[in-house]
Amino acid sequence: MARRFCLFSGAVAAIALTAWVTAGASAPEGPLAIDSARVTINGTSNVHAYTASTTTVRVTRAQLAPAIVGEAFWDNAFKPGAIDAFEIAVAAATLTSPKEGLDKNMHKALKVQQFPDITFRLARFDMKGTAAGQGKALGTLRIAGVEREVVLDITAKRSTSTLTVQGRVDLLMTDYGITPPKAMLGMLKTDPKVTVTFETVLSVPLT
Repeated sequence: MARRFCLFSGAVAAIALTAWVTAGASAPEGPLAIDSARVTINGTSNVHAYTASTTTVRVTRAQLAPAIVGEAFWDNAFKPGAIDAFEIAVAAATLTSPKEGLDKNMHKALKVQQFPDITFRLARFDMKGTAAGQGKALGTLRIAGVEREVVLDITAKRSTSTLTVQGRVDLLMTDYGITPPKAMLGMLKTDPKVTVTFETVLSVPLT
C-alpha cells in the first residue's frame, strides 16, 4: 500500500518558488529575512488521502539586479530583469509524511540515492494580465533526472514590513516518467494528480 507515495516525485514543482523566497538569505546579492515557510503536497488514492511537506531548500545560483535592492525592493522584485539568474536545489530526502513508515517508500520513488536533489531554474516572472499581487513563475524543474518546464501560479500580499507569498499548482507524476502505482492486487489505485500549496512570509530585505 505504501507504494502509492511514488507519485510524490511529480509533486514538488511549487517548492521552487518558495525556495526563491525562503532561501534568499543565502544569496549575497539580496538577503531576505524569513519569518515562516511551508510547502505541502497532497494526493489521493481510492482508499484515502495523504500528505507530505518540506521547508528545506538551498540556493545554488543567485544573481539579482542591483537596482532592486532598497526601499522599493518588493515593488521591483517581480519586474522583468529584476532576477538575472536563479537556481535552487531541494534535498529530496527532506520530504516527509506524518504517516509512520511511508517516508522510506516515498524517498525510494524519488530515487534520492541516485538523484539527491530536486532542482529548479527560474526563467522569469509574468505579472501581466492578472489582478494586483497575482502572477506566474516560469522555469525548469528537474526530478529524478527528468526535466520539465513548469508554470507556478502565485499570489503576493504586502504589509508594512513583510511579504506573504502563497500559491498552488497541480502536477501529474506521469510527466516525470512515473506510472501511477497500484497495490493490494490492484484494489488500491492512486490518482496521478497531486496538489502542492505553499506559503512563505518574508521580512523587509537588508539594504
